[in-house]
Amino acid sequence: MATVLASSSPAEGWEEKVKAKRKQQQESIPQEWVISQIKTTPNVLDIPATCGLMTARELEITGTDDVSVVLENLSRGAWSSFEVTTAFCKRAVIAHQLTNCLTEIFVKEALERATELDDHLKRTGKVVGPLHGLPISLKDQYRIKGLEATMGYVSWIGQLAKDDAATVKLLIQNGAVLYVKTNVPQTLMWGETLNNVFGRTLNPHNTAFTSGGSTGGEGALIALHGSVLGVGTDVAGSIRIPSHYNGIYGFKPSSQRVPTYGMVNALEGQDVVPTVAGPLSASISGLKAFMHTILSSRPWTVDPNVIRKPWDSDAYALKEHGDGQGLCFGVIWDDGHLKPHPPINRALQMAKLALEKAGHTVIDWVPLHHRELNANARSIFLSDGAEDYRSAITPSGEPMITSMRPGADPADVPVFRQPRKPLSAFELWQLHKERRELRHAYFEHWNTTASVTGTGRPVDALIAPVMPYTSVPHGSTGPATYTLVFSTLDCPSLVFPVTKVDPVADSRAPPHEFRGADDEALYNLYNPGVMSGMPVGLQLVAQRNEEEALLAMGAIMDSALKKL
Repeated sequence: MATVLASSSPAEGWEEKVKAKRKQQQESIPQEWVISQIKTTPNVLDIPATCGLMTARELEITGTDDVSVVLENLSRGAWSSFEVTTAFCKRAVIAHQLTNCLTEIFVKEALERATELDDHLKRTGKVVGPLHGLPISLKDQYRIKGLEATMGYVSWIGQLAKDDAATVKLLIQNGAVLYVKTNVPQTLMWGETLNNVFGRTLNPHNTAFTSGGSTGGEGALIALHGSVLGVGTDVAGSIRIPSHYNGIYGFKPSSQRVPTYGMVNALEGQDVVPTVAGPLSASISGLKAFMHTILSSRPWTVDPNVIRKPWDSDAYALKEHGDGQGLCFGVIWDDGHLKPHPPINRALQMAKLALEKAGHTVIDWVPLHHRELNANARSIFLSDGAEDYRSAITPSGEPMITSMRPGADPADVPVFRQPRKPLSAFELWQLHKERRELRHAYFEHWNTTASVTGTGRPVDALIAPVMPYTSVPHGSTGPATYTLVFSTLDCPSLVFPVTKVDPVADSRAPPHEFRGADDEALYNLYNPGVMSGMPVGLQLVAQRNEEEALLAMGAIMDSALKKL
């Protein structure tokens, strides 16, 4: 557990509450699914298939990345929901033993639900909905009636949900099977995953490295095929960073398209740079399956904040983007502040080459106001002077985690996590005004590219780093500047895997002219030998509320890369 800062008035018993909660979690794991001996190796990706606990049939099911294939097999009865749910429950529990990725585990309830769905299909010959029989994992924030959603706070242990979150209701309505919830960092507002209740989640590609945050449990679980489709949240990069770090697909919609009502959250009430809900998956088809299902289910009926905009088939057919022919993409090589590491640059080059081979155009994008957009969002997040965090930890007396680095000095608080003086309402309004003007300037900048794309349209989508580096050793993740900028702009973003670090192809570059101390520290962080084999992803970004078009362009990108 990382070094923590002791509370000024610690209450008695928070450690006992944690001990009891962890015991409860352990007892929820079927004993026959416990690995007898875990081999000590940094990369644990092959252990589910070699530990001897899974049958060939279970490995076939959980090894199927394409969600559309899993759904097809379920709908025609080739696979029963009971056997699919059993396979993913077992593999999720194995993944948890390797990476500590889970919070709530409810196998019995999941298998009962799967049995009901199988009976319905046999009796009627019809599926309950488009997600019929599919096990779907959930970030710990999502309330499920009768279960806890501690979100890593000791004071929230024992608080059972009285109702399902809005998105959970839609998933159940459409035939999904819920079976596990996944780990998050204390306060959520970290690019790594560690809390005092459940501890740290590890990256299965290298357990000495971070799985990312705040949806880090989902990232590790899906990378180990303990889930094929999960649901997370993102306010600054919380879906995108774990997707990139773990080599999976992730999707951050614009705000108010996917329901968030009924979740537990950090900074609740801060709606200017809002939390959004979205999927993480082993395949791009999983992202589409989730978004198509949710947007086709009248989500505004379960969350009045959702805009009344159902799934748009014309948008997915790219009617406003030349029917998907001869698209023009803008590539962000560098935000002008933090220079990406060599593997990120190589991935950008690969994406450019793949798209050009597929008949599309890629032009350089000139970043505008990225530093200002990031600073604006951070100021909004910190405007309460950390009162939100204190209100959650004070009742239990648990300490605030001040660093994700193992063995860190309690006083070693990263700059981006240091509390600020609370702002007055008027001061906060000025930040809101500034954000409005920055957004206007950025989209005006985007729209003027119609004169240089050759299509008569502005750039169809942007290709950008997710982070300026791959996953890093625990405690090394810095500010999420490449993702936060698009949260401030409220743009949808799709993360897709591209490659892995190759120490030869991605050798260390000579020092460049550093833009500041953080850019120099970033350069010194890179070690191609240590980072060898870590996944490299990128993000594809569209204009606000273009979710369907972005999913279609993401499929084009994914297909082009696979043909390289």
